Amino acid sequence: MSTKSHSCVLSPVQPDRPTLETLRDGLRGWYLARRRRLPWRDEPTPYRVWLSEIMLQQTQVATVIPYFERFVATFPTVEALAAAPEEDVLALWAGLGYYRRCRALHEAAKAIVRDHGGALPASLDALLALPGVGRYTAGAIASIAFGLRAPLVDGNVARVLARLTALEPTQESAAGQKALWALADALVDPVDPSTHNQALMELGALVCSPRSPDCGACPWHDGCRARATGDPESYPRRAPKRAPTAMSAVGGLATRDDGAMLLARRPDGGLLGGLWELPGGEHARGDGSRKDAVERWFAERLGLAVDVRSHVASVTHVFTHRRLALEIYAVDGADRLAPRPTWYTEARWVTAGEVAALPLSRLTEKVLAAVEGRAR
Repeated sequence: MSTKSHSCVLSPVQPDRPTLETLRDGLRGWYLARRRRLPWRDEPTPYRVWLSEIMLQQTQVATVIPYFERFVATFPTVEALAAAPEEDVLALWAGLGYYRRCRALHEAAKAIVRDHGGALPASLDALLALPGVGRYTAGAIASIAFGLRAPLVDGNVARVLARLTALEPTQESAAGQKALWALADALVDPVDPSTHNQALMELGALVCSPRSPDCGACPWHDGCRARATGDPESYPRRAPKRAPTAMSAVGGLATRDDGAMLLARRPDGGLLGGLWELPGGEHARGDGSRKDAVERWFAERLGLAVDVRSHVASVTHVFTHRRLALEIYAVDGADRLAPRPTWYTEARWVTAGEVAALPLSRLTEKVLAAVEGRAR
């Protein structure tokens, strides 16, 4: 494979045509030699491109591949996805995280069938009108699926461009975003935007990594300003990272003689919306004992009066900006009355064999694993 570099510098204000053409040519040659085989690239239909881009938001390629393959096997068309019950779609997504993406994907599928005859629209404005499709995703679909000249900036692309130009505004700032999108727009290859945009993302994934970038293998290394500083990892500039907020919560493990456990479905809006969990809720300091909190949440959210017994398990889980400490207690008496959900949208006694069919968050999967471990 050729690793020939291209010595040129891209001005963040007004790149000249020879510089742009040199950068594009170098990137294209590198990509054609190094690109990975990925299932959505092997058959880049608009549906598969859209599905993959939604799944890839904030998620690694290796994690996405098996989910993508299961999705297209179960829902091979937009129509099949739109017609599926939400619970089935969420169950197939379970474990991939960021569940709002899944609900938006399902709503977008319905809109595509209703408003576009089952075919993804081939314009940026129409793509942007779909639930869950922002500026980056619209640019990716437009360029990769339809060959439209559209820029995109995701985390990988932002890192590549910020290092190429040693961009000083922080990546999160309005000035930083404006500069990155302007650079991405100037760079897009008008002849083959699909290959160009995929190459930019691939360069960030395979070479221009957050830590220890492989600058020697980069087609742009001679013209990279961040490399010239001797500290490419200091780019993109970032605002100080906010420490996650500490949260405490409790949950109750209610079981029947036949081994079934009581699970409840969270409201569609908000954190982990539409997913199933052991009933419970937050527990703030000064709100009484944890056992009292479990009793209160069962009464308020399920209409059940229960007796809280021994502590079963402790689970910690980090969300994007929250660190949750969850304590689970055994609960008696829930089987005496039928649940009458108020805050929860549904409650159900579920056997071990039925749990896998429900959409569960990673948190609930960790909880059930911890509970099972204690039971042994």
